[in-house]
Amino acid sequence: MIIKMKQIKKIFKFTGLALIIAASLTACDQGSSQQASVEKVPSVSGQVTLTSADAQKFLYDVAKEMVAMNLEGSRAAWIYANFITEDTAILAANADQKSTDAGVRYAMQAATFDQVDVNAVQRRQLNFLKQRLVMPAPQDPSKSAELATIGAKLGSIYSKGSYTTKAGEKLSLGDMTAIMANSRDYDELLEMWSGWREISPEMKPLYIRQAELANEGAKGLGYPDLGAMWRSNYDMPADDFAKELDRLWGQVKPLYDDLHCYVRTELGETYGTDKVPQDQPIPAHLLGNMWAQSWGNIYDLVAPEDADPGYDVTKQLAIHNYDEIDMVRGAEKFFTSLGFDALPETFYSRSLFTKPADRDVTCHASAWDLDAKDDIRIKMCIQKTGEEFNVIHHELGHNYYQRAYKDQPVFFQNSANDGFHEAIGDTIALSVTPKYLKEIGLIDTIPDESKDIGLLMKQALDKIAFIPFGLMVDQWRWKVYSGEITPENYNSSWWELREKYQGVAAPIDRDVNAFDPGAKYHVPGGVPYSRYFLAHIQQFEFHRALCEISGNTDPIHRCSIYNSKEAGAALNTMLEMGSSQPWQQAYKVITGSEQMDASAILDYFAPLHIWLKNKNQGKQCGF
Repeated sequence: MIIKMKQIKKIFKFTGLALIIAASLTACDQGSSQQASVEKVPSVSGQVTLTSADAQKFLYDVAKEMVAMNLEGSRAAWIYANFITEDTAILAANADQKSTDAGVRYAMQAATFDQVDVNAVQRRQLNFLKQRLVMPAPQDPSKSAELATIGAKLGSIYSKGSYTTKAGEKLSLGDMTAIMANSRDYDELLEMWSGWREISPEMKPLYIRQAELANEGAKGLGYPDLGAMWRSNYDMPADDFAKELDRLWGQVKPLYDDLHCYVRTELGETYGTDKVPQDQPIPAHLLGNMWAQSWGNIYDLVAPEDADPGYDVTKQLAIHNYDEIDMVRGAEKFFTSLGFDALPETFYSRSLFTKPADRDVTCHASAWDLDAKDDIRIKMCIQKTGEEFNVIHHELGHNYYQRAYKDQPVFFQNSANDGFHEAIGDTIALSVTPKYLKEIGLIDTIPDESKDIGLLMKQALDKIAFIPFGLMVDQWRWKVYSGEITPENYNSSWWELREKYQGVAAPIDRDVNAFDPGAKYHVPGGVPYSRYFLAHIQQFEFHRALCEISGNTDPIHRCSIYNSKEAGAALNTMLEMGSSQPWQQAYKVITGSEQMDASAILDYFAPLHIWLKNKNQGKQCGF
């Protein structure tokens, strides 16, 4: 039995245990037989009324039940991820069903307090219980069951998806993404791109019905539609949140436009301007990624001349005899240098660091918090590479966040908003600079600033290229849920938004019945996507602010907060808040402002942006 990706995703939303990962998520909550109750008080008229005291008792009962569920479910999930068998899959699936049922029950009961006069903390906790449901089920049991069945079917279609090539070779998504990353054959790339999208047309009628049912569930909780419910999870009016994302994108767009122009030119030289017209969007299959969401895999095609920084972290790890545990302990020292406590010994005895030879495991890196106390772990099959060294720093960022908010009530044991957790992990990774590598003895000299362009280009191809994609996925879904985009226009509207925001186009005409959104995991999986956009904005602002707190005098892209107790203290203050306060208050702790500001991205990539503008002189940019 294979556990469905949608099921796993729901559980992560419920517990906040680990990363939301694009293709594979693995953690669960185990339900209990306890029932949270709502005491009802008869009014003088005989009608039932609820009071603040009723809300407090309800929240107390729910918290007690959730603590037990989270611990049991976390253990079930950990066992499944590390010992993949039919039995452990069944245990994980059972835990999923129980946690999902509990989540629906909590949300419906929390909604009964919508008109009750409660204090601010109670209201925040009640809203948490309502808003954590990603796909709220209608109160009709038959429709609720139908929604669950649709979710399982969509997950199954995606997870079982494959493509048989013209040569008769059957390929998995993993096989195809590897080809997309490494091939430079135009026709082979086109076959992979179009082949993967053959899996999704059958999703369309299921997706239509899922949207109808989830909208009904959202309305039952007091929201106009599911998109409005998702947007209401950010401590501001739903419409204001949408405007805020557009404002932030407007700040980044000039940098993206220049990166796009340069990359399109280089691709035109590789494939010919007949295949990559210089006044049109870039064909989506040429950017090294199945979804054209990040472009780092084509660095070799667009790398600046003389961009080699003069060192290779992978080779340096080997020279200094780092094994997998040394890499983890090295990353831990980053955090202790900031003033954080060392990791508990159980972290090292219970985590998974290398791929076992005797069993199947889920290798995709993730951070875990099993008991909301000190049982924190990572799970990854570490490769001794520079990239993995960065990833370990990122994962420990999650673990230290989890540990920092452990004393918060269970409702608030999560990041300030759903972008913060990823942003914190990436903020830490931004400090893995040449300066840091020299301080810990991995390299001997820091390359001069002439080498920065290559390093910045590598980052921009992943981080800047992603930002418009991170924005448009939910732009499309919000319009679907509101009814602005109707089923007959699902696919055409998807590509209109991709051209508008990314300057990326389908490489071939799409059939009227195509459902290309379904070829991206998060759409059939029902995973909100704005969190990834937010994380890409927030990490640079956090990095800039922490560098200022640390007294850094280097350019922001060269800064590392390693060894700064001042930066560590500010970071810890924010992390300890969990989600107990509106995210704006947590933001202010580090940045001094309650409003996000994407200018930090422009500051970070300023040398690259100047270089791109020079390269683009005389070219026809825009799409």
